[in-house]
Amino acid sequence: MTRRHGYALLAAMAALVVLVGTAIYVTFSGGGDRDTTVSAGPSPQGSADRASAGSWVGTWSTAPAGAEPRTGAGFAGRTLRNVVHTSVGGTSARITLSNLFGTAPLTIDHASIAVASAPSNPTALPESLRRLTFGGKPSVVIPAGGQVVSDPAHLGVPADADLLVSTYSQRSSGPVTYHPHARQISYVANGDQTQNPRGDRYTGQSPYWRYLTAVDVLTREAAGSVAVLGDSLTDGVSSTLGANARWTDILADRLREEAGAPRLGVLNAGISGNQLVPGGRYKPAGPSGVSRFDRDVLSRTGIRAVVVCLGVNDLLRNPEGASAEEILDAMRELTRQAHARGLRVTGATLMPFNGHRGYRPHLEAMRRTINAEIRAGRVFDEVVDFDRALRDPYAPDRLRAPYDSGDHLHPSDAGYRKMAEAFNLAHLRGRAPAEL
Repeated sequence: MTRRHGYALLAAMAALVVLVGTAIYVTFSGGGDRDTTVSAGPSPQGSADRASAGSWVGTWSTAPAGAEPRTGAGFAGRTLRNVVHTSVGGTSARITLSNLFGTAPLTIDHASIAVASAPSNPTALPESLRRLTFGGKPSVVIPAGGQVVSDPAHLGVPADADLLVSTYSQRSSGPVTYHPHARQISYVANGDQTQNPRGDRYTGQSPYWRYLTAVDVLTREAAGSVAVLGDSLTDGVSSTLGANARWTDILADRLREEAGAPRLGVLNAGISGNQLVPGGRYKPAGPSGVSRFDRDVLSRTGIRAVVVCLGVNDLLRNPEGASAEEILDAMRELTRQAHARGLRVTGATLMPFNGHRGYRPHLEAMRRTINAEIRAGRVFDEVVDFDRALRDPYAPDRLRAPYDSGDHLHPSDAGYRKMAEAFNLAHLRGRAPAEL
């Protein structure tokens, strides 16, 4: 089934209610391993064995990037309705809310989840809206720097569909932890509208995701998820707004639809402007890739494989101080951290950027040195060669014109699709880490 006609079955799927036994899972930490199988113990809704219930798998995620400017009072008295897109479906869902960049405790008075009635639409599919609880209670307080995972909500979650996750805070909470460059419009309403399935009260629009950092599903459709650490090229900057045209979205399509492909969810941990290591003339765009790798990638639910698509900003944002060896060492450190969890890493070559305002000849030489090491197998377990897939064969320091969005750095929609098509899906199958 393609992404474009998945909504035809939503009404039927939303009516499914599967009674399974689950264990309440709530954490107030910046990251940590999560259970991926269902507790065999009873719950108020009944019980089910592990085989029939399935496993918890991440279907969507984003990386918290910072404190949203000019939100010192938070969104007191308003409801935020985040719109997110699933990669795999399931029979129950739970969410993660983050106050990582908050300076005071964040009180979420009410929260809900629903299937959207249409793509990018704030109205819920009839009968799909579910109230979320936290440790059995409708409200939760998230300490500054912490996060919380909701109780499971029984909901037929389709693959390749939009979900609406709504949160309401009655009082001021301090700066809002957010993810800019979502490439998706979300919504804001006055008052507590978390239980309102209609979208007409959501008169405000936002290009950000706020507080929400992950959605997990209880599923038998997927064996786990692949998490991608990246920058704006993974964030999907320049892709069509609301079209889910990031390369990670197309990769999710391939994993879901192609015969013989490993059935995995796809989790996007891209932050625009992000670097592997801090440094340079520009203000850091989110925590460095090395420092956030455990929280944003390794600690996500049901991870089976890791992809690293990061490094270009270490050149562009630190043109005088970056060194190829420092960047390569940071990439190898990511591989070591993943291997410690028994995970293999697929690493991407760095794509060309001649024509971009940050281009310098010595940076091009460094890019080629880094790519040579990656291709030689001395950095990652596997390689996806985005450079070779998108470069102009007659001017290999530039993107090929059809794949260039126009800024000579970020791909067009066609370029993002080409990136996903360059992936060897067999590299994402779980195997022992390679000896590098």
